[in-house]
Amino acid sequence: MSSPSAAVLLLVRDPDAALRELPRLLPGRALRPLRRDELRGSPLRLMRRLGALGVDEIVMLTDDLDAHERLWRLQALGAMPMARRRYLLDLRGRRLVLSAALFLFRDLPALLAGICGSGLVLLRTRRSLDRLLGLVRHRPLPATGKRVVFLRSDLWAGVPAGGSVAHTAGVADGFVRRGAELSFIATSTPPLVDTARTPVRLVPPSRLYNLFHEIPYFAHNLRFERAARAALDGSRPDLIYQRFDPSSHAGVLLARRFGVPLVLEFNGSEVWIADHWDRPFRWRRLFVDTERVNLAHADLVVVVSDVLKDELLARGLEPERVLVAPNGVDPDRYRPEVDGTAVRRSHGLEGRTVIGFVGTFGMWHGAPVLARAARRVLAQRPATRFLFVGDGRDRAECESILGGEREGAVFTGLVPQGQGPAHLAAMDILAAPHVANPDGTRFFGSPTKLFEYMAMGRPIVASRLEQIGQVLDDGRTALLVPPGDEGALAGALVRLIDDAALSARLGAAARARALERHTWEANVRAVTGRLAERGLLRWS
Repeated sequence: MSSPSAAVLLLVRDPDAALRELPRLLPGRALRPLRRDELRGSPLRLMRRLGALGVDEIVMLTDDLDAHERLWRLQALGAMPMARRRYLLDLRGRRLVLSAALFLFRDLPALLAGICGSGLVLLRTRRSLDRLLGLVRHRPLPATGKRVVFLRSDLWAGVPAGGSVAHTAGVADGFVRRGAELSFIATSTPPLVDTARTPVRLVPPSRLYNLFHEIPYFAHNLRFERAARAALDGSRPDLIYQRFDPSSHAGVLLARRFGVPLVLEFNGSEVWIADHWDRPFRWRRLFVDTERVNLAHADLVVVVSDVLKDELLARGLEPERVLVAPNGVDPDRYRPEVDGTAVRRSHGLEGRTVIGFVGTFGMWHGAPVLARAARRVLAQRPATRFLFVGDGRDRAECESILGGEREGAVFTGLVPQGQGPAHLAAMDILAAPHVANPDGTRFFGSPTKLFEYMAMGRPIVASRLEQIGQVLDDGRTALLVPPGDEGALAGALVRLIDDAALSARLGAAARARALERHTWEANVRAVTGRLAERGLLRWS
C-alpha cells in the first residue's frame, strides 16, 4: 500500500528550515513541497494547479496559526475541493482542518466579526493617540532600582535571524552585564536571549481574521498594553526600554502609568520606508501619529546613526533626548577562534578561499553588486568560492546573475542567528557591499553584520557609505570601495586573496577596533550614561 501524498505550501519565513521539519510534522507522507515563488497567480489558477497534483492532502504550513495576517484567505482556498483532506498546519504542529462547510459556518462568521471589530480597534487607537498628543511629556522619577523591562510588541518578533535579533539580544546582554534585573514582555521569545537569567512574559497574538492586514497590528497593541499593564501592576519597573513598533504606543502608556523613564530604540521611520520602499499604509495617519507619540513622550530616543539623529533634530526633538548608539557585537560569540570546519565541509568548501556575505538580501545590502563582482573574481581566481548566507528579496536576482558560474557560489538560505558565527568562521574574506538609498536620500543604517565581521578578525571589503565609512578605516581595518562599484569591489577582493599578510593585518585591526568601541555593553553603557547625565537614572 503506497503512502498518502501531500502537497505542502511553504508559507513560512524560513522555507529551508521548514523543509527539514516536514518529516517530523508530516510523518509517513510522500511530500510535494511548494515554495512561495511557485504559488504566484490568481487564486483560481492556484486552485486548479493544486487540484491537478492529484494528492491526498493539501497542507498549508505557516509559522504560527495565530499570527498569520490573512488567515481567512487560506481558509477560503482550503474550502475548495482540491484534495480529500485540507488543513492549515504551523511549526508547533497545531492543525486547523479546512472544508467548505467549516468555512461557511466557522471561518466566515469569524471574518465578519473581525471586520466589525475593526471599527472599534481604530476608534480606540485614535482616541488614545489623540489624548497623548494633547499631553506634555511626563516627569518620571529617576530610576534608582535596576528593574528594567524590555518591550518587544511587534508581531514580527519571532524572526529567527537578522539585525533586529542581534540588536535585541545584544542590548539585553548589555543591560545584564551592567547589573540590571532585566525581564521581557514580548510577542514571542526573543532568539539568543537566555531565559534562565532573563524572564520573558509572552503576550502572543490572538488569531487574526480581517480583510485589512494593518488592523491586526493595532489590535495586538491594545492587547499587548493591557497584558503588560496587568503584569507590571504587581511589580513596578524602574525603567522601560522599548524597540519601536510602528503600531504600538504601549511603552508611552506604561511609562506614564508607573512614572518611570522610557527609552525608545528607534531604527528608522516605518512610515518613510512604506512611502519610499514599499506602498503607503492604508491607515497612514494612525502610523504617523503613533510615531509622533513615541518620539514626543520618550525620555531618551536611541538611534543607530548620525543620519537618524539629524532627522529627529529637524523634526524638533531636543538634542539631549537623542543619543546615537551604533549597533554592536558580542565579542565572546563572534571571535576568530570559532570553528567553521563543519560549515565548510557541508558545502564542499574545503581547501578553497571563501568570500562570504551574510544578510537578508534587502535592497540596501547590495548583494547583486557582490554577485556581479563574483563573476569577475571567479574569472580571475577560479578556485575561489562565494558563500551567501541568508534569504530575501534579492536572492533570486543574485542566483540569476551568477548563472553559469553558479558552481562557484553557495546559497545557504536563512540560517538561525545562533549559527551565524560558525558560518562567518567558514569564510576567509567578508563582504559588506551596501548601496545608497535608491531615491537619493542618505543611508541611515548601522549594519549589524559590519560589527560581527569586525569581531571575527577576518579581512573586510565594504562600501564607503555614511556610517560604514566612519567605523572602518580604509587600509587599516578594511578595504573600502565606492558603493555600487562592482569593478572596485572585485579588485579589492582579488587583492585580499593574493595578499595574506594584508588580510591578516586588516582582520586583527578590525577585531581590536570592535573590542575597543563596538560591544553591546558599550552600547548600553552609553544609554545608561546619558540617562544618568539627565538625572533619570541613579545606579551605583
